[in-house]
Amino acid sequence: MTDDTHHSTEQDLIQHRLNKLERIRERGDEPFKYTFARSCVIGSARANYEAAEAEGLAHDAIDLSVALAGRMTAFRSHGKSSFADLRDESGHIQIYLNQKGLGDDAYAALDDLDLGDFLGVHGKVKRTRTGEITVFADRYTILSKSLRALPEKYHGLTDIETRYRQRYLDMVANPEVLDVFRKRIGLVTRLREWLTTRGFLEVETPMLHPIAGGATARPFITHHNTYDCDLYLRIAPELYLKRLIVGGFERVFEINRNFRNEGVDTRHNPEFTMMELYEAYQDYLGLMDETEEMLVSVIEGVTGGLSFDYQGETINAQRPWKRLTLLGAIREFAGIDLEKNRDRDEAAAMAKSIGVNVDPAMGYGKIVDAVMSEKVQPHLVQPTFLYDYPIEISPLAKRHRDNPALTERYQLFIGRLELCNAFSELNDPIDQRGRFMEQLKLRERGDDEAQRLDEDFIAALEVGMPPTAGLGVGIDRLAMLLTDSPSIRDVILFPQLRIV
Repeated sequence: MTDDTHHSTEQDLIQHRLNKLERIRERGDEPFKYTFARSCVIGSARANYEAAEAEGLAHDAIDLSVALAGRMTAFRSHGKSSFADLRDESGHIQIYLNQKGLGDDAYAALDDLDLGDFLGVHGKVKRTRTGEITVFADRYTILSKSLRALPEKYHGLTDIETRYRQRYLDMVANPEVLDVFRKRIGLVTRLREWLTTRGFLEVETPMLHPIAGGATARPFITHHNTYDCDLYLRIAPELYLKRLIVGGFERVFEINRNFRNEGVDTRHNPEFTMMELYEAYQDYLGLMDETEEMLVSVIEGVTGGLSFDYQGETINAQRPWKRLTLLGAIREFAGIDLEKNRDRDEAAAMAKSIGVNVDPAMGYGKIVDAVMSEKVQPHLVQPTFLYDYPIEISPLAKRHRDNPALTERYQLFIGRLELCNAFSELNDPIDQRGRFMEQLKLRERGDDEAQRLDEDFIAALEVGMPPTAGLGVGIDRLAMLLTDSPSIRDVILFPQLRIV
């Protein structure tokens, strides 16, 4: 195998590899095979050999022949013998190739291989004198020729922008990235299993909405040519899922994408994944208990315990989790009392007195939310539920049974991340219409995130919806937490980036 390093440009390097490609074809070999019959994956080959050793067999008595396939990630030539590293999804293994075992022609053809090529290898698994588990190859075949060099010669890809834009290079150069996404997949699987075993039905609802609703956010707009109308990428599935409760389902959930045309930072991506569930005959207090039980199950399943590290701090997920009223938490951490007086201007003055910026368009509820975000959330490292939110920022939540200025709503914070949002769902169509009208007034005052009037949803409530509680869980942020990732982009396979 020759070296790429003396080729000055990327195009020179590609041409160098294309020349090798042609030589392979001239020998009558196809450099892009259709299939390869593996006897096992690399991780199993290593495990099977170690198991034979554990049974007490002498090395020369272990007869383990394998057919393995993977990407060649290293190559070291020593004259008439060479070593290569082969990697698949399960791990890596050393390959020993020598002229005597392969034959002169096959050994000489190693010159036409490059790092990044996919190979199929047959041979016996043994240990070298240095103790390395190795496949002593008696034949090999090229399965797919790589025409571009691996990032930094497989020493790791560190440029963040490149890692996000070309995730495939990131995964090749940094195999630990695969572990992050395996954990993400595992948490979704665990979440789905927890829900389905408790009678929740998984459903799919529309991604294109005639009215952007179900959350307070700015939507993406698209146009349908046949119907000649604008549609919105959904900001939340909430209103459709609640229609299903009206229709007769009692426990439903959906795991899917939401889209919000908002800012991008370490906690926000325009396209993100949510799990939303709705449960008839339940309220927010009962659902709070279920949320805690469900997430403890997910955390334990993914991390192997209830104590884990996130960004240098140890999180203890042992139940019970802390619970604070929102306004009580503001008194505790911000030192101001926004509960006794609901006057908007006085709330704004108190917020400004502790350094919170207040926009003129912000009402009382948004001022409370801003104080929480800036002065309370930074303290919420251990699992903490904040509950009982102002009615102005909870247009789809049921009024609090003891205080009509509040709603029966909670949010969950762990590691300073907001992970969940939940309500006792508003099922009074008269109250719901009034809330929508208040939202329209906010839009008129310049709040373009306020919700729109959805007449069909009100019609559904008029048919009748039983007492219901609903929950949304941010899958991406939960993945951040359980993989100790500082940015949401680290847990989304292909995050949205500025187009260049």
